Amino acid sequence: MCMIELRHPRFDFLVSIGCLALLGYFAWHAWYGPRGQGYVLRLEGELVALKADLQQSQAQKNRLQAKVAAMRPESVDADLLDELARNELNWVGRDDLIVRVK
Repeated sequence: MCMIELRHPRFDFLVSIGCLALLGYFAWHAWYGPRGQGYVLRLEGELVALKADLQQSQAQKNRLQAKVAAMRPESVDADLLDELARNELNWVGRDDLIVRVK
């Protein structure tokens, strides 16, 4: 029996080029595509910024809750009440000296 060569060098070359092109296409999309590595890096940056914002918001919430707790009727802080009355309502105490500046 005679062995016939079925593969052609040109066909092998074209298949290799096609596979490399397909690999390049997927590699490009893995990095620059809409869900690629660049997108993931940008999301991680946003996550860090949002976590910092969350910590600031929680700290502000805790400060406001402590201020509200100090003003509840069962635990009124006299100094805080006096400070708020002076600042917000422009009240003065009996012992205060008032100096008017033009």
